[in-house]
Formats: sequence, C-alpha cells, structure tokens
Amino acid sequence: MSDIKAIQKERQKWMSWKNIAPLREMLDALPPVEVEASFDERITLKADIDDATKQAFYDAAWAMRPWRKGPFELFDTFIDSEWRSNLKFDLIKDCVDLKEKVVADIGCNNGYYMFRMLPYGPKEIVGFDPSPLCKTQFDLFNNYIKAPITYELLGVEHFADYDKKFDVAFCLGVLYHRSDPIAMLKSIKKGLKKEGILVLDTFMIDGDADIALTPKDRYAKIPNIYFVPTVNALRNWCERAGFTDIEVVAVTTTTAEEQRKTDWIPGESLDSFLDPDDETLTVEGYPAPKRVYLKMKVASKS
Repeated sequence: MSDIKAIQKERQKWMSWKNIAPLREMLDALPPVEVEASFDERITLKADIDDATKQAFYDAAWAMRPWRKGPFELFDTFIDSEWRSNLKFDLIKDCVDLKEKVVADIGCNNGYYMFRMLPYGPKEIVGFDPSPLCKTQFDLFNNYIKAPITYELLGVEHFADYDKKFDVAFCLGVLYHRSDPIAMLKSIKKGLKKEGILVLDTFMIDGDADIALTPKDRYAKIPNIYFVPTVNALRNWCERAGFTDIEVVAVTTTTAEEQRKTDWIPGESLDSFLDPDDETLTVEGYPAPKRVYLKMKVASKS
C-alpha cells in the first residue's frame, strides 16, 4: 500500500526542478486579475487588462510549451494545442451523469477535460498526473478560475490508495502505456465506489479475435506502448479486472483534424507518425491509430 501523503510531499519538490522552477517564477509574478471564464470548446479567460499584462500572460504560456491538450484562450491569446481535445470530450460528455458526483480524471494532463466537466455539476473533481509541467499549465488557468479541482502529482498506480473513493473515473489515453493493463484496471476498480463507473479510452486494432498487437519497439514513434488490443480483447481485460456492463461509446480513427502540429508544440505530430505513402499504417508498418471509448461499472460481486 502506497504512503500517499509521503509521495505527495516528495513530489512537491518536483516543482523546483531546473526546467520547472523558472515557469513557476513566471506564474507567481503574474498579477491578480478578475476574470470571466467560459468552458465551451475553448477554455477561455477574459478580462479588462492592458497590453503589457496580456503580454506577460502570453510569455508565461509560451514558455510552458508543449501544450498537448486544449484548446485554450488566454486573454485573446489562442493556445492552439496539439490535440483538439474538444472532439474527444464531445464523444464522452453525455455517456455518464456527473451531477453531484465525485469524479477522477486519471492522466488529466493540463486539466482541459476537468474544466470542461465543471458545467455538468460534479460535487468534486480530482486530477491525477505526475507531470509538473502539466500542473503548471493547469495552475496558469485555475489560479484565476479558482475551480474546486484538486490536482495531484500522482499516477494511476496511486489511485487505489488515495484517501477517497470515486463515483466516476475517466482514464483517457493511459492504458496502452502500462505493461500490465489488467493490473491497472484492477487498481482503478479498487479506487471506485460500489458500482462506480469508468470511462476508458485506448488504442485498438480491428478484428474479432481476442488478441492484442505488441509493438516490437515503438508504435507511431511512441516508445512506451505495450499492447494495442481488439475491442473483444479489451472487453476480456475489463471483465477480468472486475467490471461489468461494458458498453462501446465510440470508435474513432485519429486524423489531422484531431491531432496535428501547431506553433504551441515543438517537435513532431501525427503526420510524422504515419507512413508517408499509406496513412492507414504507422511509420513502423503497424495499423494506424484508432481509439475505442468504453463505459463500464464495477461488478457488484467483484
């Protein structure tokens, strides 16, 4: 069992890492501002501020690149993130009732999805992500939104031992990074209340067989991808982990409409991950990325 309080205390030191500390200093130097926040396709902050103040916010946001999730708008600056995460949110926003629920976002990145959940009336939101950069991006917005969201520098491996249980957990784009996906699903189940709900998204391959692709080295240039299952194989994993009522919410092919290079990310994006002569394949020759979105609940006898 993890000593969560000790881990939380230790990870606060991560904010003083040499690549993070200057960002935190920029964040702390930003002036107090009364804002109007909105949570539509873009997470937007508006305020009556002068050009010099706008520039200070722009400089801080620019220094915090890469912005993977979004989009955001910060006092007239459009932060065009690599992922148009609004497309994913639109797929899952109506699949579960969040009203008065205690909600977790496992792998929450910079908090885009948590901000989008606010209009749906959850009782509490807790995000789990061990990235001090993502936490800093989150703070750039929530220092002004002041939403009742807790951001923990913790991973999915700490979820079962956290000091509260959740009605609903979202786990989007995490499972394929784990070498033991069933163990991860079991850990999530332990962190949910009786008959709690999990909304899961992960890479998938087509086919009816109960099998999974195991990339030799990389998948779409990503090094830590362990298993890419068929939907049937994924169902088997979820059932073995103690979930039931497994429902396919959506299946999508990742395209440049959703993921692409922008000025707000250094480096490559989807167009560099696919075979230049055949976009149905990755550069390694594997099937190009598709995603499946599942909703399930904790089995009553698990």
